[in-house]
Amino acid sequence: MHDARLEKARRRLDHNAALLAPTNSTPLHVFDREIQGAAGPRRCRVYRPFAVPGGVVPGLVWFHGGGFVLGSLASHDGVCRALACQAGIAVVAVDYRLAPEHRFPAGLEDAIAVARWILDHGEALGLDSRSIAVGGDSAGGNFAAGVTQALRGAQREPSFQLLVYPATDATRREPSHVHFRDGFILTDNSIDWYLTHYLADAELTRDPRVSPIFARDVSGLPPALVMIAGFDPLRDEGALYARRMTEAAGDVETVCSEGSMHGFLNTAGVIDESARLLGLAADRLRRRLFAVA
Repeated sequence: MHDARLEKARRRLDHNAALLAPTNSTPLHVFDREIQGAAGPRRCRVYRPFAVPGGVVPGLVWFHGGGFVLGSLASHDGVCRALACQAGIAVVAVDYRLAPEHRFPAGLEDAIAVARWILDHGEALGLDSRSIAVGGDSAGGNFAAGVTQALRGAQREPSFQLLVYPATDATRREPSHVHFRDGFILTDNSIDWYLTHYLADAELTRDPRVSPIFARDVSGLPPALVMIAGFDPLRDEGALYARRMTEAAGDVETVCSEGSMHGFLNTAGVIDESARLLGLAADRLRRRLFAVA
């Protein structure tokens, strides 16, 4: 992606994701809704099962990946549809502001603001506000982790966090960044490109809002499923963040798909292992969120 001009890279991700995305035969009620972000309304897309008894259903607030620079409601449409269908929940995908037009912390602040609104007003979208998870992949996993840290102790907090190959340490100090720096989809050069667009100052890499792993305290966070890939430069930082939460008495399940690469969730339409992992994520969402509801 980083070899192309910005707008071309964005179109390329949307196009490629559609080719590889899972398909679902179960009909959903899908509609767009503007929700207040940090600096104005943000477009969100709601995927909701039909014929829900009681009128409300548990939900997932989803932040797409794309290195804080790429990605859209279109790039992760298939993933969101599959999670909604297989888990039997509503999914709200958030179109947060992207860099470099809006550098850190704009996107994260949008994520926090939208998640807070949904937790407070979920019933307006047909969601059960008592049982709402946050989740995302890659940069979106970074935002999901940041949201749970920011909302810890709030009157309403997320019930669960789904972190899929999350970016948790922008300093890139873990061995997997050396092992898989080239040739495995997410390369060292591409990470340079993303972070240069996202951060105005390289010193920000140690800010806990950029690198959640540097938070002094990760106790009291919601239960989590952390999914990582064996051939991914982000593998070790995802595992380390999961371990930190576990050591802080957190309820954390870590799943590593040893033979997968970064971005596997978006290939669930063509790779059996990716489809299995997406199904596992949906299973955990269903079990956790309906237990709360």
